[in-house]
Amino acid sequence: MATVDPVLIASSSAPDYGAFVPGPRVTIGPTAAGPLDGLTFAVKDLIDVAGTPTGGGNPDWLKGQEPAAKSAPAVEALLGAGARLNGKTITDELAFGLEGRNAHYGMPVNPACPDRLPGGSSSGSGVAVAAGLVDFALGTDTGGSVRVPSSFVGVFGFRPTHDAVSTAGVIPFSPSYDTVGWFARDIATLNRVGDVLLPKADVVPIRKLRLVRDAFDLAVPDVSAELRSRSEALDISDQITLFDGAPDEWLECYRVVQCAGIWKTLGPWISSSQPRFGEAVAARFAEAASITPAEIARWTPVRASLAARVRAMLGDGIGLVVPTAPYVALRRDAAASEFSDFYPRALTLTSIAGHAGLPQISVPAGRVDGCPVGLSIIGSPGHDRALLEIGSPWANLVSSEAQA
Repeated sequence: MATVDPVLIASSSAPDYGAFVPGPRVTIGPTAAGPLDGLTFAVKDLIDVAGTPTGGGNPDWLKGQEPAAKSAPAVEALLGAGARLNGKTITDELAFGLEGRNAHYGMPVNPACPDRLPGGSSSGSGVAVAAGLVDFALGTDTGGSVRVPSSFVGVFGFRPTHDAVSTAGVIPFSPSYDTVGWFARDIATLNRVGDVLLPKADVVPIRKLRLVRDAFDLAVPDVSAELRSRSEALDISDQITLFDGAPDEWLECYRVVQCAGIWKTLGPWISSSQPRFGEAVAARFAEAASITPAEIARWTPVRASLAARVRAMLGDGIGLVVPTAPYVALRRDAAASEFSDFYPRALTLTSIAGHAGLPQISVPAGRVDGCPVGLSIIGSPGHDRALLEIGSPWANLVSSEAQA
């Protein structure tokens, strides 16, 4: 594939909602014609773009980075399919957050509800799409970092099967959960991007949908009621319970195994460099550092059993229906108690696909308090393309109210 040098252009005076990393915006034209001709995209600043350093949302990380010698394979594939890169986007520091805050570079503005959080850690990518600044955008999703902002800003978001899309050229976070996902304002564009990035496979349509009752119980009442109402249009075949009365077990398993992966990956750099983190992110990394070998030994096999439980509820042609996030986007000045309630609910929900490495699509299905809320379908491993079908029942859930 031809190598194209990036072009840095001065930011225009048009509002960019704070979606892009500070400084001149990197642009790269397509390297070939293809199915994405005429489309523009943005890339989360955890993902390599040739000729520019990957900043990871942290100035001390950025200081140690040389310009990337080549783009990540996902970026190269999109350029080779005819798309044009129009900027790199803000991320929570090294991907550690679901809020969209960055103590160094600011918080992107949620175009759907400006007084509320955009969601993270792929905040800038979600905002760039929601604001119409690009047609689609790449993010990363470990514990909900594409799915949560998709719900908060009111766009489609997709987390693929683990390892279905290469994570080469991406700053690793917790590799056994890490994925490269993407956002779009419509399912047709989401599908076109998937056709470029996903392995070629015959599509087994999802013909049976199972509503996960105890996942809806994790959402606050108004969000649960809205999404239950919207899901009535999906012809749900049955309702199941997944957490076996122990959602706390799913959360603790995720906390331990994810944090163990984070510290193994980033701990050596943090210990040697002593970087400056925002207060909340510093506390999260300290928690990751505290995970003991005994905890890892205890919870690693639990993850395998939880993954097996999820997969037993699935099969070819079956999808699980869950809320994408437990809350509508929280207010930017929400009390600490709201975040203390939000995170356990959200991470338990997102751990369903995370523990088992499953694909998940988030659809902007409704509104609560005037702001978007997302409904998700989780599929079997490798059945990504079935979730992206433009003729699927969930594609038709989107209303003008959901994306207004």
